Amino acid sequence: MLLPPQASSAIPSTPIELIKSASYVTQGVLVLLACLSLVSWGIMFAKWFEFRRVYNASDAFLAEFAKASRLEQVVSLSKRVKPSPYTRVFARAIQFLHDTTPPGADGGSPRGPLSGSQVEALRLLLDAESNSERDQLGRSIPGLAIIGSASPLMGLLGTVLGVISAFLGIAKSGAGNLGAVAPGVAEALTATAVALAVAIPAVFGYNIFATKLNRFDGELDGFGSEVIALMAREGRI
Repeated sequence: MLLPPQASSAIPSTPIELIKSASYVTQGVLVLLACLSLVSWGIMFAKWFEFRRVYNASDAFLAEFAKASRLEQVVSLSKRVKPSPYTRVFARAIQFLHDTTPPGADGGSPRGPLSGSQVEALRLLLDAESNSERDQLGRSIPGLAIIGSASPLMGLLGTVLGVISAFLGIAKSGAGNLGAVAPGVAEALTATAVALAVAIPAVFGYNIFATKLNRFDGELDGFGSEVIALMAREGRI
């Protein structure tokens, strides 16, 4: 005997219909995954703009710093360009130099170069400032790793709960053919598919920005060494 039209039309045929006909638990998991997706894309766009702003502000300063031969030239340069992690690290070094080697009695040039222990203290200070700038730029990036690792587990939870709900419905209705089982299983697997769609971009974004952050950290450490070398050339160390 043929099925009535309303029975055949009740079978979901599109992803939207699968979501609408899913259980409330599965729908709750899908809503949570959608929120996580928005958060991850928000983090990725925010980090992309932040890295772009930092590098644009730093390029002009680094290009002129490479041409400078005296600290006074870099001090003047740092006041003209836009603030960046590099200008802040340099300002911290200059502040340490002024605090450690005050002017002589006549108000002229500083008294002598830095001692070995003072140079080591300066290196530690620059490392601490570089780590602070790295941490500032790296905020929210670990959130991408959390979303990328937690989303598949949440999708699996939604799938398992959906499959349990589908089989309970089959047991109550007494229908055991493929047409009765397939829609429920498809609804449950929707959670896994959505979870993978959330996790894959988050994992890619985390790896990309973690690589950028590590490269930035190395460049900032190298800049600190160049500042110390410039001080050494002037006899400050």
